[in-house]
Amino acid sequence: MLRIAHRSRPLTYSTVLDETNQGHATRDTLYRKLEKQLESNKKVVALFTSFTWPVAIEDPDADMLEEVLQNTDLKGKELVLLINSPGGDALAAERIVNICCSFSPNGFSVIVPKMAKSAATMVCFGAKKINMSKTSELGPVDPQIPIRDENGNIVRYLAAHEILESYEELMKKANQTTKRVEPYL
Repeated sequence: MLRIAHRSRPLTYSTVLDETNQGHATRDTLYRKLEKQLESNKKVVALFTSFTWPVAIEDPDADMLEEVLQNTDLKGKELVLLINSPGGDALAAERIVNICCSFSPNGFSVIVPKMAKSAATMVCFGAKKINMSKTSELGPVDPQIPIRDENGNIVRYLAAHEILESYEELMKKANQTTKRVEPYL
C-alpha cells in the first residue's frame, strides 16, 4: 500500500475512488476539522454542485438542503454554508436563503472555497457574512431565461435584462404611435 506523508490512512483504490467521487466519509472529516477551527457555536453544511454543464442549483437542491438541516442538530449553533457552484435557478437560490435563515434565525454565514457564481452569489448575498480566500470568486448575477423549442427542449438562454429592455422599448413605441398598436404588443 502507498502512504503519503500528509495522509492519516493508506492510499488504496477505494480511498482514491472515494475522494475522486467526493465521498461523504472523506468530506465529513474535513467538515469536522473546519468546525473545530471556527467558533464553537458554528455548524458547517456543504452545498457543492458540479461545474460541468448542465448541472446547476435547482429546486431539488433546496429540498435536499432543507432535509439535511432538518436532520442536523443546530441547537443554538449558527449555520455556516460551505458553497461551491457555478450557479443555477434564481428562485432556487432564494429558497436556499430562506431555508438557511429559517434554520439559523440569527443569520447564517457562507464560506466560498473556490467559486460561487450567479445564483450561488445570490445565496452569498443572503448571508450575514461571506468568508473567502484570496483566490475565491463571486460572479455577476445575470438571470437567464431558457428559450424552448416546440418540443420543450431548451435551445438557448436569453439574459432577463434583454427581455425587459425589449419589452420597455416596444411599449414606448406602442405609446408613441398614432397607428395600430397591435404589432408592438
